[in-house]
Amino acid sequence: MGKITVTVIKADVGGFVGHSSVHEELLATAREQLAKSPLLVDFHVTHVGDDINLIMTHRQGVDSEEIHKLAWDTFVACTEVAKKLKLYGAGQDLLADAFSGNVKGLGPGIAEMEFFERTSEPIIVFAADKTEPGAWNLPLYKMFADPFNTIGLVIDPKMHEGFKFEVLDLLENKKIIFNTPEDLYDLLVFIGAPGRYCIKSVYTKAGEIAATSSTQRLNLMAGRYIGKDDPVLIVRCQSGLPAVGEALEPFARPHLVSGWMRGSHSGPLMPVSVADATPSRFDGPPRVIALGFQLADGKLIGPQDFFADKAYDRAREMALMIADYMRSLGPFEPHRLHLEEMEYTTLPLVLEKLKDRFVKA
Repeated sequence: MGKITVTVIKADVGGFVGHSSVHEELLATAREQLAKSPLLVDFHVTHVGDDINLIMTHRQGVDSEEIHKLAWDTFVACTEVAKKLKLYGAGQDLLADAFSGNVKGLGPGIAEMEFFERTSEPIIVFAADKTEPGAWNLPLYKMFADPFNTIGLVIDPKMHEGFKFEVLDLLENKKIIFNTPEDLYDLLVFIGAPGRYCIKSVYTKAGEIAATSSTQRLNLMAGRYIGKDDPVLIVRCQSGLPAVGEALEPFARPHLVSGWMRGSHSGPLMPVSVADATPSRFDGPPRVIALGFQLADGKLIGPQDFFADKAYDRAREMALMIADYMRSLGPFEPHRLHLEEMEYTTLPLVLEKLKDRFVKA
């Protein structure tokens, strides 16, 4: 039947209440819009925090203008509902007045991959709120390069040769491919700085797509701070790729990510069910959901809400303990982000106001 494309596009077009969730009318509007399209094989609409996530399967390939316009029009329709309900930040992720052939650069985050569907094709869609694309760096490293997380790298002959990591430099708009395990230490030099270098995709050594993420940074596109980017990630599992449990395991120990309140703080990425993806404490802490699907001729069989599992209760407890400690630091680093990351907040205005009061020491 040819290749199938999985496309996940997200946007914040209005929060309910504040930044904590998405009103059901917006989700219903998104479902109605997608259900009318003859382009899709299947779809699922969900949310994490105040972001709407459109999970779509189709046979139009990646970067399809028709699919991207469908998502854009869906978010525009949702924005109109958000304005009617006077929701916070209605349409804030839509940085352009009109669609121009591709949603890349227009505000919404996008992750998509095209492949031949295997005999059994399990995928996991991860979606996060109150953080940025670099939040996926550590989990993807663990899934595809850390044998202490993924034992398949040691004992599965199909995985033993390792993987290829495509890393983007978000500031200079360049990319580089690292081969693991050969380039492992070089890879870590870069992905350990997730504010600038992000893992875009992971491939097998034979070139088969294994995972892909959204890497849009709204502040770099808009030239001002308008919210963190709340990234999405698609991971294929099993049969030469990480097992489902190996793909989920990195989230059992929460790591620190940038975002949280006003996008200006570090905090733990807490794995939660969709029902609990409603950040409220200091507009957080940052949340991540994981929805599992079996693909069957492009149909999305599922989802299974993986982080609803009680096995992640301890991870949530740990995240809350970390949150308590980080909050105790208030406006001091490392809870507040370092100055380079504050460039799109009030810092430039304060510096301008005080420039004449600085004298040579």
